[in-house]
Amino acid sequence: MKLKWFGHACFKLTSQQGLSVITDPFDRSVGYDLSGESADVVTVSHDHYDHNYVEGVEGTPQIINKPGVFHVKDMVIKGVKTYHDEAEGAKRGGNIIFNITMDDINICHLGDLGHVLSRQQVEDIGRVDVLLVPVGGTYTIDKTEAMEVVRAVKPNVVVPMHYKTDALSFEIDAVDPFLEIVGSHQRIDGNEIELDKKTLPTGGRVIVLNYK
Repeated sequence: MKLKWFGHACFKLTSQQGLSVITDPFDRSVGYDLSGESADVVTVSHDHYDHNYVEGVEGTPQIINKPGVFHVKDMVIKGVKTYHDEAEGAKRGGNIIFNITMDDINICHLGDLGHVLSRQQVEDIGRVDVLLVPVGGTYTIDKTEAMEVVRAVKPNVVVPMHYKTDALSFEIDAVDPFLEIVGSHQRIDGNEIELDKKTLPTGGRVIVLNYK
């Protein structure tokens, strides 16, 4: 499968058969560009403009924006209820974590998670091979909380997201403070990687993508 990052919390997952999912599409005012992209499914973690701009995805994708288990052709998408803050949604509302099974790889998109995960939430999410984790703080978990979530989930691969870049139109932390905690990591000169179940790294390797 292919994993492509468009910036912020927006990724495109494409299976070997060509089935595709776009996560958390953004309004262009955010600063990134999603133009011309289509998908079979769009997942929306919460109803904020920088995550719910489904009109920006071409075609007629199925929209999944609630908890539950959804079967779409050869994919299984599990949505788990969480919160956008540490006060059970009192400040910024709810958030849905999506664990997407594609080509026998489980890709977990944390959305705008605003708190560390409980043991029950980790169990509800299930096995995770690739974790897409926000690290910018302010509106989500910060670098330290992100590491706590990584340790709880125990993925093979960690891809940081939702952090400040030169294109992003609002202020959150860059990825570097998170990488200082992580230590060893791999930077990709591009916005796309290919993943194969048989050759997935182990031990929570951190891979940093570009958004272009």
